[in-house]
Amino acid sequence: MKKDPKGQLRRLACFLGRPFEKEEEVDKVLWRCSLERLKNLEVNQHGADPWLGFEYKFYFRRGSVGDWKNNMSNEMKEKLDHITAMEFEGSGLGFGH
Repeated sequence: MKKDPKGQLRRLACFLGRPFEKEEEVDKVLWRCSLERLKNLEVNQHGADPWLGFEYKFYFRRGSVGDWKNNMSNEMKEKLDHITAMEFEGSGLGFGH
């Protein structure tokens, strides 16, 4: 996603059976879903989940490749990779590494 967001978004849209018709649609979705935009929304800076009590800002981290190393152990990473690989099986989606 980080290397080719437009290409991956188009691929995801096709996988979901909803391909984009115009380039502007791709740009709009990328903007609306950008981590920087979402992190800076008022509700995500100052709001809190009414059921769990967590502030929304805690759902957002840096959004940079490799930042998982600051928050997860290698064991946690391997477990998450295994679960994700099982869920992605047969979908045509996968990791780029």
